[in-house]
Amino acid sequence: MLESWRWFGPTDPVPLSYVRQAGATGVVTALHEIPNGAEWPEDAIARRRDMIREAGLDWIVVESIPVHEDIKCGAPGWERYAHIWAENLRRLARQGIRNVCYNFMPVLDWTRTELNYPMPDGALALRFDFTAYAAFDLFILQRENADRDYAPDDLELAEHWFAQSDSAQQERLTRTIIAGLPGSEESYTLDTLRARIAAYGDMDHAGSRARLGAFLDIVLPIAEEEGVRLSIHPDDPPRDLFGLPRIVSTKDDLDWIIAHNPSPANGVTLCAGSLGVRADNDMLEIIESFGERIHFAHLRTVKREADPRSFHEDCHLAGDTDLVAIIRALLALERRTGRQIPMRPDHGHQILHDQEHQSTPGYPAIGRLRGLAELRGAAAALKGLDTTGT
Repeated sequence: MLESWRWFGPTDPVPLSYVRQAGATGVVTALHEIPNGAEWPEDAIARRRDMIREAGLDWIVVESIPVHEDIKCGAPGWERYAHIWAENLRRLARQGIRNVCYNFMPVLDWTRTELNYPMPDGALALRFDFTAYAAFDLFILQRENADRDYAPDDLELAEHWFAQSDSAQQERLTRTIIAGLPGSEESYTLDTLRARIAAYGDMDHAGSRARLGAFLDIVLPIAEEEGVRLSIHPDDPPRDLFGLPRIVSTKDDLDWIIAHNPSPANGVTLCAGSLGVRADNDMLEIIESFGERIHFAHLRTVKREADPRSFHEDCHLAGDTDLVAIIRALLALERRTGRQIPMRPDHGHQILHDQEHQSTPGYPAIGRLRGLAELRGAAAALKGLDTTGT
């Protein structure tokens, strides 16, 4: 596997020199400073690529070109944004970058309710607490008819959370959910978030699939023509939020995406953490099923809590997902297909000096260094076992 590292550009607290010292050879990044829906200047793409090369690394995956909200909700004129997205593929391809990870999550990208959840060893992790999320939806955002989406017990627990919380806790929860986590497409105020959600009307899963299909029908021919591989990222968390349909959460969802358009450019990002939140997602079955469609891998694990809709990020080789088995399956896939799959550690804990210095949520230096070292060690051991036949 190609060891890579997510880097958020020149303002990232973790510089490229640290990435190289961590042992990664590939960089996963994007032009995060470009507004959502705008064209990426080709000279800016070239400068970012050259900056990475000068550090002794390669830009191997784009994560991400944001998919404009008008595309997802089918607003009038959405096609213009799809054609801009396709043009950005052309420009990236001309600069030698041909692996693009993207997502189709409506309104909010990946979502957490806590950024500094204390672990038993003193590390700080990311967490999604379903009750806190419901309390935000019901009593802070006050989304219209939100109560229809919750069972009576959920409503009672959310009301209790809100009643027991103080204004500082409520403000912290609000900032965490709506300000936009690293790599998110947009940030919102409570008013703009309500408006964005309302723009989807009564769209259901079939309607959202139709929106994704229409988008793919425009961009996949360009990707295929330019030799670009598209890798859709699963929903995080992999279930509906704020009454909006999420359609990249299960194997059935991925089956539909590939069946809709069998172009070889139509592929998948295997995010073990996102898919692993759901106990009904069999990760080894997914790897076996999609095989050559897996163009990129995020290797992390989560620990489901007593309410399995709640979870926190665990150490890379712990949690509820067997990353060793996943690495073994990916190595077998590489041998079978004769190619290397870019992978990166994801959502590391804040440990050691991470806690004393500025740290991008989910992307601390030392926590990811630990994760990458564990993944590298597991891969090396598995390769050795396969070589010896034991």
